[in-house]
Amino acid sequence: MIKAIIVDDEPLALDVLETYIEQMPNVELVQRCENALEANEAIKNHDVDLMFLDIQMPQITGVEFLKSLKNPPAVIFTTAYPEYAVEGFELDAADYLLKPISLDRFMKAVNKVSEKLGDSTANSSGIVEMEGDFIFVKADKKLIKVDFNDIIYIEGLKDYVIIRQEAGRVITLQTMKSLEKKLPVTIFKRVHRSYIVNINKINAVVGNMLEVTEKGATKHLPIGKNYREELLKIINLKRL
Repeated sequence: MIKAIIVDDEPLALDVLETYIEQMPNVELVQRCENALEANEAIKNHDVDLMFLDIQMPQITGVEFLKSLKNPPAVIFTTAYPEYAVEGFELDAADYLLKPISLDRFMKAVNKVSEKLGDSTANSSGIVEMEGDFIFVKADKKLIKVDFNDIIYIEGLKDYVIIRQEAGRVITLQTMKSLEKKLPVTIFKRVHRSYIVNINKINAVVGNMLEVTEKGATKHLPIGKNYREELLKIINLKRL
């Protein structure tokens, strides 16, 4: 587990990074710090592996603070000013994130640090990989068990995915691409840019739509042009 602190004088920036960290099962937020002095105390009092460090801060800048540390943790600079990038990398920063920071770019930076630290739990999504017929996804600040057989379909919405189950839905902050990689291909098929379906839950295919049952009602999902041929191949293999 990577223990991290966030150092930024902007409350909104702290909130965004904290939300992103909550989606990373291999990262634990130790402390939020509004300035370099608080960050210095956090490093003294905790075993900090990673520091998300803003550059432009009052009194002591992020660069000045990093230079003052004898044994600094891994650093990912976060700033709205691209002109500091060269100086950041000269200080051996692991990465340099330009605000506003996207979730995908944040994940890439954390995974880079995970590899550098030799963290075997590194994962590019809000998913804890498990062997068997289920996974755990991070949602509502907890890990929720999701059985593959209970999933009807998965819907993508910007940086979120909605896992539709018999018992309800689970919303987690991650990309469709990252989730798709963790699902067994024998059960799940991408049928649209915004939809992944449990093949066993398909009731019918009508033109460019497929039918599933959700909460007792028929739900129609679109079939994307680029996914139709592959879907029909799978369905034909199951035909009598």
